[in-house]
Amino acid sequence: MPRFEIKVGLRYTRAKRRNHFISVISLISMAGIGLGVAALIIVLSVMNGFQNEMRERILGVAAHVQVFGTEQSLSNWPAVVAETSRNPEVIGAAPYVMGQGMLSFDDHVQGTLIRGILPEEERKVADIGVHMKAGHLEDLKAGEFGIVLGADLARALHADVGDRVVVITPQGQVTPAGLLPRLKQFKVVGLFQVGMYEYDSGLALIHMNDAQVLFRLGDRVTGVRLKIKDLMEAPAVAHQLASTLSFEAWLSDWTREHANLFRAVAIEKNVMFIILLLIVAVAAFNIVSTLVMAVTDKEADIAILRTLGAAPASIMLIFVIQGALIGLIGTLSGVVLGVVTASNIQVIVPFIEKTFSVHFLAPQVYFISELPSQLQWADVAAIALTSLVLTLLATLYPSYRASRIQPVEALRYE
Repeated sequence: MPRFEIKVGLRYTRAKRRNHFISVISLISMAGIGLGVAALIIVLSVMNGFQNEMRERILGVAAHVQVFGTEQSLSNWPAVVAETSRNPEVIGAAPYVMGQGMLSFDDHVQGTLIRGILPEEERKVADIGVHMKAGHLEDLKAGEFGIVLGADLARALHADVGDRVVVITPQGQVTPAGLLPRLKQFKVVGLFQVGMYEYDSGLALIHMNDAQVLFRLGDRVTGVRLKIKDLMEAPAVAHQLASTLSFEAWLSDWTREHANLFRAVAIEKNVMFIILLLIVAVAAFNIVSTLVMAVTDKEADIAILRTLGAAPASIMLIFVIQGALIGLIGTLSGVVLGVVTASNIQVIVPFIEKTFSVHFLAPQVYFISELPSQLQWADVAAIALTSLVLTLLATLYPSYRASRIQPVEALRYE
């Protein structure tokens, strides 16, 4: 048989004659806690998904680790690839040439980053090949001066596969008329779309040999890009390689190159957690007013229980149970609502956008065009536990006040 404190606590939670208003306040407190918990779960899941989506899309184009030459170029890159590949954590290595330029087609001009790659090696370190909208990376052949454009870059130029665009590089050439920019015509052989506006609108790929000719590098390259088994271990692998390589080189990993972006997302996630936790705290401390009114309403009942031999601790436990039950129901309902919503955010958001003709994420601003979600059960557990703790803290003062009621004072006017 359950103890009488539990029976009485559960009984006080239900509406009975005089305390309908108190029960309404209890329901409001439950709803507030539930909505706050659900909002926390949904927002943190979306931010987890946003962070993971950005990391995957950035690293689908960028490298986990990069090896640079000490003089802004790297010679004897095959030896660099061979030596770095001996590290057991490295699963792919590919040389590249990087430079800035402008693309011109008809009356349209766009600035862009131009990356020279070896198509057969590039697949080992990046996922651009799986995001091709037209053509293939293998269509880039040395000496044919083909170019693969990001989909948004091609759209801005009004260019398509088969068109010929002019590449203008800042490295000028001296002529009798003075210093003139270098121009070279390239044929568009493919289009890619990785789903990240920064790359889709500002990156063009050409064959590495053509890039060496374009930027006058000879046999040198800008660097070597590495892919490792666990991208979260990139800083450690870069540090290890720096101490073991037999040649002088600079090494950089993705956490350095995009540190500000990911740090900003992490800070924003923490700030949002604190802000939304205040909603849960406000709802939880509504329980204080609920229990204070319940104590006032039940003073005569408390006095009778005390007269029958109930200890102050038992009276306190009755109202702790009542408040904890409100918090538990609110927390569980919020967890269910939050988990269901966060798990189906890819269906819910498009439905809302289609119904109300709105678009929540502009790719030019937020890098991605779809709202991602990644539910992490550790976050759910932390949110639920925090909510329950706040609820229990909110029950202490009213419960203590109830335990201090004197039977003589309470029954004097009954």
